[in-house]
Amino acid sequence: MAVLTFMCFLSTYYNDDLADVNIKVGSVQVKNVADFTTTRERKDLAIINNLGVKVDLSQVFNWNVKEIFLYLTAEYSSDVNALNQVVLWDKIVMREDAQRIDIPSVDPEYYFFDDSKGLIGNENVTLTLSWNVIPNAGRLPRVQGLGSTTVKLPSTYAHSSGRI
Repeated sequence: MAVLTFMCFLSTYYNDDLADVNIKVGSVQVKNVADFTTTRERKDLAIINNLGVKVDLSQVFNWNVKEIFLYLTAEYSSDVNALNQVVLWDKIVMREDAQRIDIPSVDPEYYFFDDSKGLIGNENVTLTLSWNVIPNAGRLPRVQGLGSTTVKLPSTYAHSSGRI
């Protein structure tokens, strides 16, 4: 049985699992708010509304793919950290689900906090869609979609009561 499983794994090992991605961004704000989860120190919070996500995963699915875990990340650098990566949104796509994802407007599921003040005026925040291919047998690849979007964050804070 182990030999048969290994042979099944080999039959899909060289698949590249790539797909073209289109990401659109609506409005963007940056607020300086107290982070009540830690020291109550004021930190930057970016609010990105109306994200659009479009990707055709039908070429990624094959007989060995059980499901795909999609996640949209924001990647940027700041004075404190050379590389920051924040997951904004995720979705599990099962084999029986629609494999062409076309979401014209969705708000992020997770807060986009920076651990200091690295978001205000940041002109190079890159949004990428990546996924893990969950197989029936074999390796668990992490794939970054073909295509990304760069967002310039505002250089002034949006008015805030100090709360999210």
